[in-house]
Amino acid sequence: MTRGSVPRAWRTAVVGAGLALSGLAAAVEDGRGQTPRVTIEADTTEIHVGDPLSLRLSVEHPADLSVRWPDSLPLGPFEALVLEVGKPVAEGAGARTPAVLRVTAFELGELELPSFDLELSDGAERRVTVSTDPVEIGVTTIGLDEGGDIRDVKGPRAMALNWLLLWPWILLALALAGLGYWWFRRRRAGPDVDRAVPPEPERPPHEVALEALDLLAASPLLERGEIKRYHIAMSRILRAYLEGRYRIWALEMITPDVISSLGRAGVDPATRTDFQRFLEACDLVKFAKQRPDAGTCRRTLADARELVERTKFVPPAAAEPEPVEAAVP
Repeated sequence: MTRGSVPRAWRTAVVGAGLALSGLAAAVEDGRGQTPRVTIEADTTEIHVGDPLSLRLSVEHPADLSVRWPDSLPLGPFEALVLEVGKPVAEGAGARTPAVLRVTAFELGELELPSFDLELSDGAERRVTVSTDPVEIGVTTIGLDEGGDIRDVKGPRAMALNWLLLWPWILLALALAGLGYWWFRRRRAGPDVDRAVPPEPERPPHEVALEALDLLAASPLLERGEIKRYHIAMSRILRAYLEGRYRIWALEMITPDVISSLGRAGVDPATRTDFQRFLEACDLVKFAKQRPDAGTCRRTLADARELVERTKFVPPAAAEPEPVEAAVP
């Protein structure tokens, strides 16, 4: 009877018998009547190609000997994955050291895990070698149908299109699009369109602005080289003036929105251009890290003062009363 025709149950029985007698085949007397031996047992006798296989090792040895596990094991056609060694356990007058060896194979057929040697030593001159028995493992492939043929590759499944299930998502997309459009229009229109105008200032805005510019001119910011803080203060003073003078949210707007709001407030184009130049000069220092010299900074402050003086609100003069003609007797 050939090897390929031997039933698997017979082969399994033979392997089991070999496992039971493996210690006798590798037994070596240590001179004290104790016989070191190693047994090896597989979790299964058949695996798929590439699957891990666990092999339980048990080394019985005298208590004064320890197992020296090798760094690598010649296991071809199998490949060692990991070796997990347990702590020695006392058994009677000797000890037993357990371990788990995990291997895999990438060849098909009835493969044999070869025997390998383990060395026992007391750390001095006494050394004993024990050998495992070979183990037969069947390695099979996957993806075979009952007829033994490889299955055909199936194409992608077609999804049934149900419009009733799509309607909620369509409505959600429309709602998000509408919300985005509203937010875009709100950003373009500016805050003053969607909210009430700033409150009426308690003092004339030009008086507050001119006092603040005088304090800034007398401050030591330029002498200390704090150019950025100097321009931030100038920009804030003029924006607060525009907020009180024209009732727009200039402190919360970017420069283009401020200029657009001034146009809606009726400011003439030439004045809007001057305000734009001033605010952009401050923005370049605040955000573009420009550092103009002290003379340029003082001229910019003079421009701010001139803009306030030019655009301040002047109440109309009270009309003079008409002369009362003397009554004619």
